Amino acid sequence: QVQLVESGGGLVQAGGSLRLSCAASGSIFVIGDMGWYRQAPGKQRELVATITRFGTTNYEDSLKGRFTISRDNAKNTAYLQMNSLKPEDTAVYYCKANVNWNKDYWGQGTQVTVSA
Repeated sequence: QVQLVESGGGLVQAGGSLRLSCAASGSIFVIGDMGWYRQAPGKQRELVATITRFGTTNYEDSLKGRFTISRDNAKNTAYLQMNSLKPEDTAVYYCKANVNWNKDYWGQGTQVTVSA
């Protein structure tokens, strides 16, 4: 069994920053791609950023320059540094990880709320 646990969400004023973490635990031999996604109320879940095991990153175009994804393979953890936050960044942020080159797992999500 594998679990992903996100943390670091909260309420922040526009222009502020947050750093999200996603820690994977359980029956893990190797973690491949990891990614962050978000879902705002009434909208579909959308890609924020992904990172391969070797550090290659991919971002949703509109978020480049404000958001940075990183990971620590030794800790089975991914991070999302979010700067210059805007009210439209308000959403539940989810982590996804491909574990053991076999299956994708999702975390339970962490709420990010940006006030104007």
